[in-house]
Amino acid sequence: MIISLLPTNLWTKFTWGVFSWLTTPWLVILPLLIIIAIPWLFHSPRWKRYLSKPLAILLLIYCLSTSPPIAFLAVRGLVSFLPPDSGATADAIVVLSRGELGASRYEVATNLWQANRAPQIFPIGKLDAFQIRKSLKNRGIAPKIISKKIIIYKQVCARTTEEEAEFTAAILGPKNVREIILITDPPHMLRSFLTFRRFGFSVIPHPSPLPQNLEAVKVTFLAFREYLGLVSYALLGRFQSSSSHQLQHPSAEVLSTLATGNCQEVGVNKPPSQK
Repeated sequence: MIISLLPTNLWTKFTWGVFSWLTTPWLVILPLLIIIAIPWLFHSPRWKRYLSKPLAILLLIYCLSTSPPIAFLAVRGLVSFLPPDSGATADAIVVLSRGELGASRYEVATNLWQANRAPQIFPIGKLDAFQIRKSLKNRGIAPKIISKKIIIYKQVCARTTEEEAEFTAAILGPKNVREIILITDPPHMLRSFLTFRRFGFSVIPHPSPLPQNLEAVKVTFLAFREYLGLVSYALLGRFQSSSSHQLQHPSAEVLSTLATGNCQEVGVNKPPSQK
């Protein structure tokens, strides 16, 4: 299978590269229009039938997929399989890193903590810990309380959702964290929910909204990328449950990766290092 043959970092870069191309309309529409027009310029009925018409249909499908209704339906198809947030308390709030898509997660995590849903926050990514600390300070939480009562870690070596779940289990599992509130954007939540559950966590999904100004074309293909991710993870067996022993006793290989990947825990009051 192609997915299993490619190194993890190359497959991730490839899928995000395709996402970047598909969400830049002129890079898709202009080449299609040029190819569609070529048979007409040379008056070739055969190529009009075998090239222009199929590509014209493909262009129409692409244009329709960039519309807000299609974007809504694409995301809806993913979140409809998720259980609702029960409102129950948990051992920790886990915030997945998603770059520019993750801005709302800091406020969501802060709201959940202030509502006493969990005593600690686990943001994945060195910038996330700093931003959540900033959000807490803006709410008037004293730095002394933040440093003593909120346990925040940084984890900078995870490249995939599976690695995020695996490293989270390796760090939080031995600390007897079993129930988590998982925060990520709606398209990413289903794959994250299934992956974290595989590593032994009891997961309460709590999606954070995507940016309101995010274009419909990006929302659509973000969802399509997640459909592809769900299929690939299922084929690779990444949703098959692991034993609870793995949650309590992470493998030496994972612990070594955490150590060499600079995935150590840090206090919330320490800003991320600049690299």
